Amino acid sequence: MLRSLVAGHKLAGWVLAAAALPAWALPTFDEVRREHQPSDTLVLSREGEVLQRLRQDARVRRGTWVPLAEVSPALRTAMVLSEDRRFYEHSGVDWRAVPAAAWGNLWSRRTRGASTITMQLAGLLDEDWRQGAGGRSVAQKLGQAVAAQVLDRRWRKDQILEAYLNRVPFRGELVGIDALSRTLFGKAPHGLDDREAAVAAALVRAPNARPALVAQRACGVLRDLQRGAGAARVDCEALDLFTSAALQRRGWPAGEGIAPHFARRALAQAGGAVPERIATTLSAPLQRFAVQSLTQHLRELRGSNVEDGALVVLDNATGEVLAWVGSSGSLSDAAEVDGVLAWRQPGSTLKPFLYAQALDQRRLTAASLVEDSPAHIATAGGLYIPQNYDRQFKGWVSARTALAASLNVPAVRALVMVSPDAFFQQLVAVGLPLRESGGYYGYSLALGSSEVPLLHLANAYRTLANGGRHSPVAPPVPPTPVPAFTRALGEGAAFIVGDILSDGNARARTFGTDSVLATRFWSAVKTGTSKDMRDNWAVGWSARYTVGVWVGNASGAAMHGVSGTSGAAPVWAAVMAHLHARTPSRAPAAPRGVLRAPVRFGPAPDGGAALEAARTEWFLAGTPQALFAIDSVAVGADVSGAGSQKGLKSGGGTAPEGAAAGVRIATPVAGTIVALDPDIPPARQRLQFTATAPAPGMALRWRLDGKPVGRGAQWAWLPWPGRHVVQLTDARGTVLDEVRIEVRGAGVAGR
Repeated sequence: MLRSLVAGHKLAGWVLAAAALPAWALPTFDEVRREHQPSDTLVLSREGEVLQRLRQDARVRRGTWVPLAEVSPALRTAMVLSEDRRFYEHSGVDWRAVPAAAWGNLWSRRTRGASTITMQLAGLLDEDWRQGAGGRSVAQKLGQAVAAQVLDRRWRKDQILEAYLNRVPFRGELVGIDALSRTLFGKAPHGLDDREAAVAAALVRAPNARPALVAQRACGVLRDLQRGAGAARVDCEALDLFTSAALQRRGWPAGEGIAPHFARRALAQAGGAVPERIATTLSAPLQRFAVQSLTQHLRELRGSNVEDGALVVLDNATGEVLAWVGSSGSLSDAAEVDGVLAWRQPGSTLKPFLYAQALDQRRLTAASLVEDSPAHIATAGGLYIPQNYDRQFKGWVSARTALAASLNVPAVRALVMVSPDAFFQQLVAVGLPLRESGGYYGYSLALGSSEVPLLHLANAYRTLANGGRHSPVAPPVPPTPVPAFTRALGEGAAFIVGDILSDGNARARTFGTDSVLATRFWSAVKTGTSKDMRDNWAVGWSARYTVGVWVGNASGAAMHGVSGTSGAAPVWAAVMAHLHARTPSRAPAAPRGVLRAPVRFGPAPDGGAALEAARTEWFLAGTPQALFAIDSVAVGADVSGAGSQKGLKSGGGTAPEGAAAGVRIATPVAGTIVALDPDIPPARQRLQFTATAPAPGMALRWRLDGKPVGRGAQWAWLPWPGRHVVQLTDARGTVLDEVRIEVRGAGVAGR
């Protein structure tokens, strides 16, 4: 008998020792906290604020580690009352509760059980003691008890409770108090009240129980929680409704924040193991303002069939991305498309690089005269006939006016001087990743027929801001490397182009003097619109920042009635004003090799006032000239010829018999197709009707679609979409000439 007892004690000792072995290998509190891996990655701003949360683990929903001090006192108390009333008294195992639990199991009675918070934590830390479908074995129970006592000796009570709250499963995929609080209650753990804490504690006992059962248990916890405070009777029916609503809520989406596209870019750069937090270069206050400004303006443009937009802000010195808005979010049917990286036609926003190259090569100065008149350029594919926005040619203008007012024909003439291949190389040098060659685009490259992403276009403008020095955009995650600048443009040419794009007077001929492009501080900006009104841009810089904005439709659908100053420009102006609310922006100092000199302009070839007012102008060294005038005009000049073609016939219009000989419609010619320029405010666009020289004293009348519209040898018409018949008549109504034209594009509010 004695031998049997001794053998039994030895066997029990061996079982206990075997079960206790894993307990001594338990991790420390610091190791558990350090190894905690949230299911989401937090993307942080440069200020440390959360910009975006991205789901990485689809199996569970686990939030960030929450220190015990950031858990509401109500939840801490509720959890102890529900799971382990003597938590602060026992040494890991509540030996006083063991007999009651055993007695209840013997008689099949429901009891709370003897499993303490510390024992549950031991099971969460080591799978050897985790309960299976058939319950725990005797060895598992013994091992769990030993592990709990080891934990209690090695860890403080607050550490045990903190680790438990961060590791305990609550319901479904929800693990840890951070995931539970944000999903079911839409708040951080420190904000949980008594009612929410009671529901959370009730879920630990039966995570997947029916809402009614969870509410019943939560009511008991809430009574215990409020008993000491002398609170009024607990309304269990109201708690039932609250619990049912909370358990149906999923207030923590897979990804939320204000920078989803940039966050994915930052996460891709991180590579390897997914970090819990990623610090980035983005500024949270600026990002919020940019999102708000773009969204608000796009709401105003909904009636113009504008759904999407994108915005990027770069630091001129470092190339860091300070704001990145990839889409209009809920306003868009393609919110996942990143508009900052999407390829779009840049329209007139390429012109500054063309003029900078022409200046750099000494082919033009800012005061050089370029003719804005009909041009017919012979190409391998036939005649290329560039047109201005409004079909209203402005004659001889300076390069400053041509660029600032965004005139198309002078830009094409400048490209003829430079050549498409050379301009292509220039665009590549400033960082634009063009997909085809200069020969592929031809002369249309001057008007932005290629496709480029907004990010690269904005960084190309940053090259102008840095005096012609180019460097790539900095990576989204610090540390930011020192920019490796390369010379892409002459410093003097970049300076002069910047001065032109900051000149409100020079752009007034197209945009007016009160344009939204005018800022209270120094800035340079250019707008652009692609053909068929699919893309609208505003890109520009100040002394410190470069801002690029695009609006349009991800689907490629055309906008309606959107101009260069009503599309992207208001958002650009708002963001620039926000950036410089307290930060000054002063005009850059002229670099070496650039000087200022007075210039005068001669009269037009047919006489009259000076082509432009006298002024002081910036020149590269060796290029100043005091007078810019036209000595003569070559009649019948071709593309690069400067002169207008005098005596041009209507090209197909026929005059009825008996009409006055030689009086014809000079412009527009028969078959003309007028494309309204979306980069110009519609009310400022005019189509010029011109007749050949009538006999002295002869009165001319214009009729459009049979209705009288104007008098004289010239008349300017506000174009209206559709097919039209233009007739020239004498005072008696006799038709002298007739042409048919077509106007395409968005209409304006009145004729």
